[in-house]
Amino acid sequence: MDLETGEWIVKFARKVIEATVNKKEVEIPKKYPKELNEKRGAFVTIQTYPEKELRGCIGLPYPMQTLLNAIIEAGKEVCFDPRFPPLKKEELKKITVEVSILTEPKIIQVKKPEEYLEKIEIGKDGLIVVNSPFSGLLLPQVPIEYNWNAREFLRQTCLKAGLPPNCWQFETTKILKFQAEIFRELEPNGKVIKVELKKD
Repeated sequence: MDLETGEWIVKFARKVIEATVNKKEVEIPKKYPKELNEKRGAFVTIQTYPEKELRGCIGLPYPMQTLLNAIIEAGKEVCFDPRFPPLKKEELKKITVEVSILTEPKIIQVKKPEEYLEKIEIGKDGLIVVNSPFSGLLLPQVPIEYNWNAREFLRQTCLKAGLPPNCWQFETTKILKFQAEIFRELEPNGKVIKVELKKD
């Protein structure tokens, strides 16, 4: 996805957030990039500025609806991420918006759990851990931010699911991976960049 489309997506996600906080209807433009008609998973992340502390991250991991609708839904829900107080009007100028557009998650096929470590690429893959009824997801940028290796990434995704950190070694656990294109504001209402994840 090119930068121009990513920029449109981030600006639209911000409009959804602002409309939600101001208790207004989200206005859907008559014209928008054709890529938004594709069925894709998407996450909207907001961070405080300039501290860059997480303020909310909500999304839809599976391509169940159009990217346009996924961004609308995630943009509304991120204002009420249950881990944080509801977003307030006065915070709108103090947050940056990031949108991650996901590939379809695929189950990682292994014969034994240790093989997961070879099949997860830090800086490329995001993970979903599923052990019914529990599931947890971490985006590809998370292990980069915390300098995790594949083993720690698996452990932390298990914990995100509310499961023991070693649940990735259980026969009943499924591990899925996906990739993401990430677009982010550098400052509130500012320049949008395409994020290139790099492992040190």
